[in-house]
Amino acid sequence: MKVALLGPVAWRTPPRHYGPWEQITSLLAEGLTARGVDVTLFATLDSITSGTLDGVCPRGYADDPTLDGRVWEAMHVAHALSRSAEFDLVHNHLDWLPLAFAGHCRAPLVTTVHGFSGAGILPAYAHARSSYVSISDSDRDPALDYVGTVYHGIDLDSLRFNPRGGGRLVVFGRIHPDKGNHTAIEIARRAGMPLTICGIIQDERYFDQEVAPHIDGDQVRFLGAVGPEQRSEVLGGSAALLHPIAFDEPFGLSVVESMACGTPVIAYRRGSMSEVVDPGVTGFLADTIEEAVAAVSRIPEIDRAGCRAQAERRFGADRMVSGYLSIYRDIVRRA
Repeated sequence: MKVALLGPVAWRTPPRHYGPWEQITSLLAEGLTARGVDVTLFATLDSITSGTLDGVCPRGYADDPTLDGRVWEAMHVAHALSRSAEFDLVHNHLDWLPLAFAGHCRAPLVTTVHGFSGAGILPAYAHARSSYVSISDSDRDPALDYVGTVYHGIDLDSLRFNPRGGGRLVVFGRIHPDKGNHTAIEIARRAGMPLTICGIIQDERYFDQEVAPHIDGDQVRFLGAVGPEQRSEVLGGSAALLHPIAFDEPFGLSVVESMACGTPVIAYRRGSMSEVVDPGVTGFLADTIEEAVAAVSRIPEIDRAGCRAQAERRFGADRMVSGYLSIYRDIVRRA
């Protein structure tokens, strides 16, 4: 089978620091190649893959302010679709833009919906000739016809298990009101535990007003973007990951990465969290600050080895690759 993976070009694949879509695309490319699939990865030209790399964008436009993301994404999609007849299937990880040109795709098109950036983009999905895969059942839109749900996979080998944890809570992800960083600060304060915040600053005003005033290097530390090399150290060395989201989380990659390190998760019960977190095994769900603070006191109830084992069973990259391969085979057979 010859598969084209149409990846994003905001960052390199795999990303050096932040880049969840690039990270998933990379893991899928490596897993498919290892199983004998002929994979061409369309990504930035500085990307790294065991398959065949192709593209036009020299590097991630989020890393280089001289690159206009709109221009390079359009050229990237045009280049990939111009080669689409060479493949048995094209798998889109680039949100809505390729869907606007789906009529030019000469192979079956599959799109993983990594999350909707707003209701305004739904027409691109609803009218495109594509099969859709959701990353959680909760993130499905009733207007779309899905061929399956495939949970994101993680590289278990790179996420080292820490049986001891540590004395700090941690928040891991982009700094944005949706992620509830300010709420995590309040939860940690009320629980009497220090907090480490990691992530890119996506909303400067929010960071300056709601997060930065609390950073003192002790009770609240800010590490900025944390790359793959530090991820295990930071997540595994924490008592628990706080995920008090203010939106319906499509999946929550940092949540399962934390579990893989043995670190339980305390998450608000929104979006996919009821699917991803197993209460009492990998963490706890809460609806309010008070419930989250109470959950912090229950952290010792979680067996960290059991937390890791559950992450291995449910969210390993191999399971994700198997899920997509099953979908590919069904689509190619019907085509």
